[in-house]
Amino acid sequence: MKALILAAGYATRLYPLTINQPKCLLPVAGRSILDRLVEKLERIPGLQEIGIVTNDKFYRVLEDWKKNYSAKTTIHVWNDGTTSNDNRLGAVGDMGFALQRMGEKDDLIMLASDNIFDEGIAPFVRFARSKNEVTIALYDLKDKSLAANRYGVMELDREKRVVGFEEKPAAPKTSLIGMGIYYFPKQSLPLAREYLAGKDKQDAPGFYIRWLLNRVKIYGFTFSGAWYDIGDLNSLEEASRKYS
Repeated sequence: MKALILAAGYATRLYPLTINQPKCLLPVAGRSILDRLVEKLERIPGLQEIGIVTNDKFYRVLEDWKKNYSAKTTIHVWNDGTTSNDNRLGAVGDMGFALQRMGEKDDLIMLASDNIFDEGIAPFVRFARSKNEVTIALYDLKDKSLAANRYGVMELDREKRVVGFEEKPAAPKTSLIGMGIYYFPKQSLPLAREYLAGKDKQDAPGFYIRWLLNRVKIYGFTFSGAWYDIGDLNSLEEASRKYS
């Protein structure tokens, strides 16, 4: 199994903190978001390598981070060649870019690089492997209104299979939202190429998941504990208080 961290965004909502460094290297209680994610990934049994996709602006910064990080697993940093929000590839585009380098012969866990959460990733992987289907990490906000216009919202059946998905709905049907962590078994990986070749592709992962729902089974695994989506200064400060 391989892991992919998507870190090619420009994080303009966090300026001036992210003018010269990627969001994933912002410190939260003394440790970067990326350090925390890689530490969790390296606890997954059988993980072969970790790929990090970034952009031309932050490529050297992340290469320097890699040189100074004491990794237990092989880590690659790839430059997708983009220079701004105007020409970025988007999350699914970067997934396709990375798969050209990682190949499609191994199961893949893919993470957004701006997640801070309590629970380890290994239980999620065990569940996903037991299903051997595309699996999404979910978080229960407990209040549907908190998801309105902000998150991708999922509906699950009794078997934890995703039976409904809406991207940032105004009136959410549930309080289960996507966390930006995905498990793709190797047999599903060629579908990314098919999606990216389509005329109606959109770069947010949620749109890809909605497209996949018509083609494969998708399951959801709900994480426990705290979770923070570091999208702005308020969420960064809240997470820093939590983990200080």
